[in-house]
Amino acid sequence: MKTAGVVVEYNPFHNGHLYHLEETKKTTGAEIVVAVMSGSFLQRGEPALVDKWSRTTMALQNGIDIVIELPYVYSTQKAEVFAKGAVSLLTAIGVDELCFGSEAGRIEDFHKTLSFIKENEKEYNENIQLYMSEGNSYPKSASLAFQSLQDHENVLDLSLPNNILGYQYVKAIDDQASPMHAETILRTKAGYHDDTFQDKKIASATAIRKELMNLDPKSVHSFVPEPSFQELERFYKNHRKFHGWQSMYPYLRYKLLTSSPKDLKTIYEAEEGLENRLVSAAKKSPDFTSFMEAIKTKRYTWTRLQRFALHILTNTPKDDMKPALERSEVPYLRLLGMSSAGRKYLNHIKSSLTVPLVANVNQFDHPFLTIEKRVSEVYALGFEGEAKEEFLKKEYQSSPIIL
Repeated sequence: MKTAGVVVEYNPFHNGHLYHLEETKKTTGAEIVVAVMSGSFLQRGEPALVDKWSRTTMALQNGIDIVIELPYVYSTQKAEVFAKGAVSLLTAIGVDELCFGSEAGRIEDFHKTLSFIKENEKEYNENIQLYMSEGNSYPKSASLAFQSLQDHENVLDLSLPNNILGYQYVKAIDDQASPMHAETILRTKAGYHDDTFQDKKIASATAIRKELMNLDPKSVHSFVPEPSFQELERFYKNHRKFHGWQSMYPYLRYKLLTSSPKDLKTIYEAEEGLENRLVSAAKKSPDFTSFMEAIKTKRYTWTRLQRFALHILTNTPKDDMKPALERSEVPYLRLLGMSSAGRKYLNHIKSSLTVPLVANVNQFDHPFLTIEKRVSEVYALGFEGEAKEEFLKKEYQSSPIIL
């Protein structure tokens, strides 16, 4: 039974994602598609617009067969660690091909770039450190270092966001000696960072989220498949809002203003006194946008700062993240949902899995799941009353969604 894997956030699932899914099936010939999906918090350091259970429902209704959760310790990391965790999970569940979207659209370019960087690794790493010492952010330094290499123009453009993530997938497959193959699909129409609607049917998740913050799901109807639209409407009807930093900022601000400098220094991604900058901004910033504008610098990207703020909010120290950086294999597969075909596939391979398949967080014990429970409690702060209890009940008591 041929299987393909995709790494997703589905925040929310939109027409571009549907195109990617359909092209993945066509390109790979897969009968089963497994999605590794971020949970409550995402790689850019922000809360998911709607909870993981709603996003799992969207995924299954639109054609995904199995949804596995990417743990917080990987989902809120830079591209290299994010990709390492996702590749490990897809390998563990027996996926044949990982298929990702990219600006390049040719898998040969990714393999060529991997070989090129291996050949120039020493110079590449030295140049990254050089550009960082000049005050550039790590992503900017990595891009400049790559461009400084002789003959770089004959390989992949690593200044583009999906090319960068795709390169890390290919590198992780190589690093882990995974039997899984990689394939890529050319991204179409909407760019990753586009925050306005440029087309009648295809829009970036960024633009869709921005529009949804006006609290009118109907305004994005033409950009999402019907099952996604219905789920967004249901979520809004139940909660009267969508999740985001605007709901979480008061808790972050309280944490910053009541924590000692010593405690803040232990938080993951605290370095060079950055925590002091956040405390200073929290004292004078009434909302999250003004807070971020106050702390943004050339050296630290918006995403990097959001992730640090998130780790402060969730009280995630450096020691909690250390195992994710050091180990190459995610220690369990947390199942969020499956179709009937996905269920048959899992029954078929269950006895050959090398890591536990977790259907309920209370039935398996691991430090990563302890962290997951903690961050879920924090995510639930964005809900009110019965909605909060409903989310936590799903998190701790529900079985995976079966379509």
